[in-house]
Amino acid sequence: MNNTNTMEVFEKAPVPKAVLKNTLPAMAAMLMVLIYNLADTFFIGQTHNDILVAAVSLATPVFLIFMAVGTVFGIGGTSVISRAFGQGRQEYAKKVCAFCLWSCMATGFVMSAGFLLFMEQILTLIGASADTWEPAKTYLTIVALGGPFVLISNCFSNILRAEGQPNKAMAGQVLGNLLNVVLDPLMILTFRWGIAGAAIATVIGNGVGAGYYILYYLRGQSNLSIHIRDFSVKDQICANVLAIGIPASLGSLLMSVSQIVVNARMAGYGDMAVAGMGVAMKVTMITGMVCIGFGQGVQPLLGYCVGAKLWERFRKIMRFSVLFALALSAVMTGLCYLLRDAVIRVFLTDTASFGYAITFTNILLTTSFLFGIFYVMTNALQAMGAAVQALIINLSRQGIVYIPALFILQAALDINGLAWAQPLADLLSTALVAVLYLWTSRKRMAEPGTSGEKNLISVGSF
Repeated sequence: MNNTNTMEVFEKAPVPKAVLKNTLPAMAAMLMVLIYNLADTFFIGQTHNDILVAAVSLATPVFLIFMAVGTVFGIGGTSVISRAFGQGRQEYAKKVCAFCLWSCMATGFVMSAGFLLFMEQILTLIGASADTWEPAKTYLTIVALGGPFVLISNCFSNILRAEGQPNKAMAGQVLGNLLNVVLDPLMILTFRWGIAGAAIATVIGNGVGAGYYILYYLRGQSNLSIHIRDFSVKDQICANVLAIGIPASLGSLLMSVSQIVVNARMAGYGDMAVAGMGVAMKVTMITGMVCIGFGQGVQPLLGYCVGAKLWERFRKIMRFSVLFALALSAVMTGLCYLLRDAVIRVFLTDTASFGYAITFTNILLTTSFLFGIFYVMTNALQAMGAAVQALIINLSRQGIVYIPALFILQAALDINGLAWAQPLADLLSTALVAVLYLWTSRKRMAEPGTSGEKNLISVGSF
């Protein structure tokens, strides 16, 4: 396949066209991921058993660890491949792609075995009660079996964007997630398999998504490769992928860990509080997932500009992207607030859990309008290969700031403090990422051999 046309979009298309061509499919794909994440909770909610909703809320952050690890190879590989294309290093890009696939396979098998071996300890850690223990165990046991599929699906939904194939990247996600959504009501309600049906649908959906990406490469539709003969860790392939991928995935990984901590702390207030917090997070996730998709979609464009040293175009893409993302996240936050009652009623029937969900949602939405800025700048750091700065950001938002805030604000504000910890982390991490982006971009543009010196004054306005 010749990807000259897609590279032309990266380098020469008008900025709004180039950004939207790459971000709209990415946002659509993340919306499907959102629907897929909501589907299990929605159809479990139709059983009118809020204990099962609580069990899914407890188990979901653990399952998302698989997705976070897939992000290591997906975001890391995307950053390295897009810069390699900008530098004209096609063979190197092929080796990076093959490394990502086979690393996902091996890591997925190891993780699946670990989850099954330490299941009892995991359930204790996440705060499963006597009522939620068995359903949470059933769900996690089944989804752990699909670990390699989850890693591959999440990895290659990013890597296809690096070669200018956002529509095909979206297609794989939509196919797998749509199948999961279709299977959920059949297995949960028709077959009456309950929470086991939700887990089986999740495994099948991820398996089909992974299969789509593998077939794409096996049919020779790409300039990249997944063949074992192209697998290599030489030429710093492993180091370069992990240097960006690990910091990038820490955001997702720490999000899972922090949700586990929240659920464990919330369990002290009862299973209905756990259910309420789980649904409130899903409402806020609507804005978050759209903005994550936008940020991921713009990253290959920025990475190509970094590799080709097109700093003026880089600056224009950033200016447009930041403004568009801010407007997008503000609109999405407003819609979530207006529709929060209706959305929450879809998942919860118990009066107590509904009340918790409303309160927590109102708190979490106070800063979700910042998501767009945060994710664009975070992906810009990754596109520039700024591994240390990306690590700082991802450690801060869901770790260094958020987890201590949970304990401090709970002591000060009781149960509501567990919800206010996230807005505090959002404010501080957005300020931090803005500072690090400005500092890093100035430094990169001023490096010898770049054309960035003339842009130093204007970079402050992106």
